[in-house]
Amino acid sequence: ESIKAEIYRHSDHTNAFGIYSSERSPDYNFISLGAQGYSIEGSLNFFKGNYYVKIRTFSEKPKTINAVRSLASRIEMMLEGEKEMPSVISLFPQEGKRKNEETYINESVLGHSFLNKAFKSVYQVGNDVFGIYLMRFATPGETYKTASVYLTSAGVEPVQSDTGKYAFADGYNGTIFLAWKDDLMVIISDLARDQSDIADRYTSEILK
Repeated sequence: ESIKAEIYRHSDHTNAFGIYSSERSPDYNFISLGAQGYSIEGSLNFFKGNYYVKIRTFSEKPKTINAVRSLASRIEMMLEGEKEMPSVISLFPQEGKRKNEETYINESVLGHSFLNKAFKSVYQVGNDVFGIYLMRFATPGETYKTASVYLTSAGVEPVQSDTGKYAFADGYNGTIFLAWKDDLMVIISDLARDQSDIADRYTSEILK
């Protein structure tokens, strides 16, 4: 009755969350362990600080399943690091947000090499399902620089400012709503151009 435990140390808390979130599904059985964990069919995974922990057994015996849980608790106590989600996630509005579908995309957000390090959350308003991406930069200048590269690539002439709001056609992704303020950028995809009222509502709440 073997149990296999794997502990992955990532460069930071955000990347640990990124790998963890890419392997979870919103219909898993979530548990309070580390920042978050889940169990499914003999597997128990969680992340804490810079660490992503995966524990697995192929046994279905209750005794072994309980041993998996106690091992997970012991490992969690041993590991250093925060037991919270990355702070940017708290900026996502709650209304319409699908639970446990947040992810972190390290590079090539929406297929663009110049868009990196974004948190994504999936939303549903009525029958419309859309994605909101948040990117936090070191300075307002970096925020504008990235926004201007994106806008220019879509044939839009940006106006230099610490704040901005645009809707444009992205050849890869259809209509994009892009806004920024200071060090934070918001990208909304999968809404039609005539749904700007929805995009504006969410953008305004995030960038208030």
